Amino acid sequence: MNGKLITFEGSEGAGKTTALNEIIKKIKPQLGNQLMTTREPGGNIISEEIRNIIMDSKNDSMDAKTEALLFAAARRQHLIEEVIPALDAGKLVLCDRYVESSVAYQGAARGIGEQAIWDLNQFATNGLKPDLTIYFDVPIEVGLNRIMQHRTNEINRLDKEHHDFYVKVHDAYEKMAKEHPDQIVKIDASQPIDQVVADVLKLIKSRVPEYFN
Repeated sequence: MNGKLITFEGSEGAGKTTALNEIIKKIKPQLGNQLMTTREPGGNIISEEIRNIIMDSKNDSMDAKTEALLFAAARRQHLIEEVIPALDAGKLVLCDRYVESSVAYQGAARGIGEQAIWDLNQFATNGLKPDLTIYFDVPIEVGLNRIMQHRTNEINRLDKEHHDFYVKVHDAYEKMAKEHPDQIVKIDASQPIDQVVADVLKLIKSRVPEYFN
């Protein structure tokens, strides 16, 4: 694989998707077809169907392990159909969420166990790791307030969790950032969006300068 994979991570309300959309606007004119952007779960027909099942607020009875397996299945199909072909073609791939999300949400917050989720996703991904993971760090209360203010009409099943759930998610991300400092870089996502975008863009260009020469 000659391409590079950069993933965007963070708890609900961290603003990573908003920042990613702004980044795309800034670098797409320069990179053109060398840039691929996608998301998890989703990115192709099968994975988007799985996403709908996972996120549907009516599916409150979903077992934690079922949820974890669905995420892993969606991830596998997404990699096979979209990400790996793009990397083989030498593209820069920006992905909204990856394995670290499953570790934080299902491993830590759902209580399955972080190592169990790492092991499951090692199988699902054949060990494919990002070249860079950008972790959008925001105080829990700020993130929850953003959800309530901006997403009232589209609250999904994961947005409806209790405060303690998000504490566990946040703590898991902090732990991963400390354990994998070369891969996972923290961004202060409580800043104004323009500053967040500037920080992320600077980081991306420093890690994969070959795409911006």
